[in-house]
Formats: sequence, C-alpha cells, structure tokens
Amino acid sequence: MELHSASTNSQSQLTNQPVNPQVASSTSRISPWLTPLAYFLGRNFVLPLFFGNINITGQENIPANSPVIFAPTHRSRWDSILLPYAVGRSVTGRDLRFMVTSSECQGMQGWFVRRMGGFPVDTQRPAIATLRHAVELMAHREMLVIYPEGGIYRDGKVHTLKPGIARLALTAESNHPGLEVKILPVGINYSQPYPNWGTDVNIHIGEAIKVADYINGCSKRNAKRLTADLANKLQQFSHQESEITSHAFAEMTNS
Repeated sequence: MELHSASTNSQSQLTNQPVNPQVASSTSRISPWLTPLAYFLGRNFVLPLFFGNINITGQENIPANSPVIFAPTHRSRWDSILLPYAVGRSVTGRDLRFMVTSSECQGMQGWFVRRMGGFPVDTQRPAIATLRHAVELMAHREMLVIYPEGGIYRDGKVHTLKPGIARLALTAESNHPGLEVKILPVGINYSQPYPNWGTDVNIHIGEAIKVADYINGCSKRNAKRLTADLANKLQQFSHQESEITSHAFAEMTNS
C-alpha cells in the first residue's frame, strides 16, 4: 500500500482542524464474527500448512497500550496475513487496522477487507477524511499498518519510503500532546522471492520510534528526519534478506 502525502493545503487542514473523538465505523471496522474466525483459520490452518518455519522475533517491542503504526517491508501479499499472526489479537489482544489502496476495497475482496479493519486511500489524491480517520485511530490508541515503501518489492532491498507515514504520525502527536504514538519497523523476509508451499519466513519487529521525539522545530524537517530514521531501521533488516533473496533468484535462474 502506498501512502502519498496530500497537498500543502490539505495537510494544513488536517493539522489545524480538531479531531472528532469518535471513529467512524463506516470508514473501517472490525467484524465481531468474521475477524476472529479469519484469524483462527489463518493462525491454525492456512499459515502452518502453507509455510515452513515461521520465525518471529521482537514481539517484546510492541507497546501494550500506546497507539502504534506498524511499518513493514512489503515483499508479498502474504504480508497482510502474516502480520496479524505476528502482532495481532492472539499476541497483543488488539486488532489491526490497514490502510489499503482503493482498488483493494472493491467487490467481494473489498467486503472482506473492510470487515477485517481495512480502509481505502486514493494513493494519487488522499482524501482529508481518510487521513483524518487514520489520526482518529491513533487518538483511540489503535494499531495501524502502513507499508512505507508503497508497492511490493522482491529484491530484498529497502526502497525509498513515502513521506505520508511520518506526516500522519506527527499530525496525530501534535493534535494530541502526550498521545505517545510509536512507529514500529517490521522486517519480513521470505526464503523465496515468490512464496510457495514450504517457504520459510522470518519476521523481526524492531524497537519503537517515539514520534514525540520529532515534534519540536520545523514540521517538514521533522518529517524528513523521521522518515530517514525509519528507513535506516528497515535497512538493518535488509542485509540478510538481500543475500537470501539473491541466492533464491540465482537458484530460480539456474533451474
């Protein structure tokens, strides 16, 4: 999912207008029956049967009550199924919200995504209502997933991060001083660039970035600094991943 920044005027409106304390259920929701069922089936049947070893480290870095933005590397569509397995309700007692592209919220897929906590964003022109809803989720101490690289990349390298995730986090912290928004970098590494049956997965949850540390001073400079620090943390996960991916691509070429 790619989150572009809105226009300068839109950012100003988002920052200056008060946040409605109520999260609009029509924008995103957690189905009381579908979400538990899907998580149960995924955790106990789909993922264990499809993948080989699923290794998860860093779960102790997930804060118990603070609003969280998970910022994972994006390597496969499986990422959005593995993340609830690694950090969702069975681990933290909290459900995940996903900011997804508008195209993923259409038809039957859209019906499912919306009831699993997903809500759409127009990546070319993000609506103020969508961005405000993301800030509202932070105000209610929810856990939100945004893929900062945008699209899926299978080369094991961290690509240029989009600035929207930093601006959204800074807006939430600025509008609600003391909210303690945290961004957690997440490295997702598959033993094959195109995951198939028996593929091994490593998921590492990094130490939290405290958004309040980036509040003082110029907002644009703070957003750039926050984005750069997030990129550096994701880079730390990418070295081993790049080596594994290069080896896997070589095997595919020689086979």
